[in-house]
Amino acid sequence: MTSRAQYSISDLAREFDITTRTIRYYEETGMLAPTRDGQTRLYSDADRVKLKLILRGKRLGFSLSESRELIEMYDPDSDNRHQINALLDKIQKRREQLEAQLHDIQLMREELDEAEAKCLEALGDPEEA
Repeated sequence: MTSRAQYSISDLAREFDITTRTIRYYEETGMLAPTRDGQTRLYSDADRVKLKLILRGKRLGFSLSESRELIEMYDPDSDNRHQINALLDKIQKRREQLEAQLHDIQLMREELDEAEAKCLEALGDPEEA
């Protein structure tokens, strides 16, 4: 989508394949700050970028407060090393959480396999003989 000054809530909902209710929720949390023309919400390019970052953070498993923290660190007058390092730290922590979950899932699968084998043995399943 080409850059322009303002977007309607419908434009953004369509572009990011989300509901207008989701966008209004991010507005209620203070993450987005559209201007108003009567009852119409008008979102800026900055709002569009923030929405894109919020949704990316959500896909990566970040909480809304984590995304807010990262977005608020952005400073167009700096090299944003602080923001990038904070993002790298959050990525590492998220990766560690996922590794722990994966380990737990693998253990659970092994326990399920064992329980299934015991059940089949108790039933005298000829395939398990």
